Amino acid sequence: MNPTSSPLQDPDGSLARAARMTWTYRTAWWASRLAARCIYRTRIEHVERIPRIGPVILASNHASLADPPLIGGSVPRAVCFLARDTLFQIPLLGWYIRRLNAVPVNREGGGGAGLKAILDRLQAGSAILLFPEGTRSADGRLKPARSGIGLTVIKSGAPVIPIRLHGTFEAWGRHRRFPGPGRFRVVVGAPLDFEALRAEARTCDKERLKAIYQEIADSIMANIAAL
Repeated sequence: MNPTSSPLQDPDGSLARAARMTWTYRTAWWASRLAARCIYRTRIEHVERIPRIGPVILASNHASLADPPLIGGSVPRAVCFLARDTLFQIPLLGWYIRRLNAVPVNREGGGGAGLKAILDRLQAGSAILLFPEGTRSADGRLKPARSGIGLTVIKSGAPVIPIRLHGTFEAWGRHRRFPGPGRFRVVVGAPLDFEALRAEARTCDKERLKAIYQEIADSIMANIAAL
């Protein structure tokens, strides 16, 4: 993908390969949506800011196991999620998460392969959910962002939409073995513009490039915090 091109341009028909709502995905989507609304009385704000087609990075805070299905059920299009690669080797579960557009990543190393898998999905015109913090918060408070999402933003050229989840830690944070009562709120922020940093990244040295990755990650996290 050319970082300077519009995310909605489709000169080679690549958007036809974007993640789709298979019957398995749609069933899980409806189940997540019903649980969010009926059990947790979820309020979703400004979901119209998420483009219906084309590559997009959804960047959210992460405090609970409920976060991926909550976002998936809140977004009116198929979303790709990251999942540990070893899960794909488990019979039935591996088949199921593939149907949910899961992207295998190796948490023990091989970050290059994981990045390529993410970029492949974005180049095909998919939406992908990333957590800048890298892992769930232990106390519900926002953690510093890791630079990896900055690298993805630069390499993909895809627009970034910040999302803030409220209430998921209280209902199913690390302190709870099973989900408990609560009330959820999903707030979608305005698209973030990193074109100036993308332009600088094309010509700067490696030291500055690393700083740009972290600068983008910090900016995304600050925008999440403001929601």
